[in-house]
Amino acid sequence: MIKKVLQYIILGLAVYAAIVMLVINFYKDDPQAMIWQDREAFNNRYINKLKPEQSVQIDQVLETLGSPDLTYVKKQPSKMLQIVYYRTQLVKPDGITTQDECTGLLFENGKLILWGPAANVAYEKAL
Repeated sequence: MIKKVLQYIILGLAVYAAIVMLVINFYKDDPQAMIWQDREAFNNRYINKLKPEQSVQIDQVLETLGSPDLTYVKKQPSKMLQIVYYRTQLVKPDGITTQDECTGLLFENGKLILWGPAANVAYEKAL
């Protein structure tokens, strides 16, 4: 009797471990489904991992972080500048996302060129 109970416990633990491993390996985070605190942390982690030598396209960012909280575009004959803002820190809990609560990512013709405060400055100076 005790042997059978132990077998069921071990079987249950094995099934549980298998499910946990499947979820960890195959479940993709969906920023749109996260609560705002988790989404801020997720956005912050992703942006902090960006490196200058990476060739990041806007499609990759949109796929990972979802739709931006704010976005602005400036078109010039030879290039298009787009800055997208993702919320990374809460400033005022009023339910409205403002630019000072976000980190900007600046794209030139779809390629990431700057992020953070430098992106805001460069976008404002352009045209």
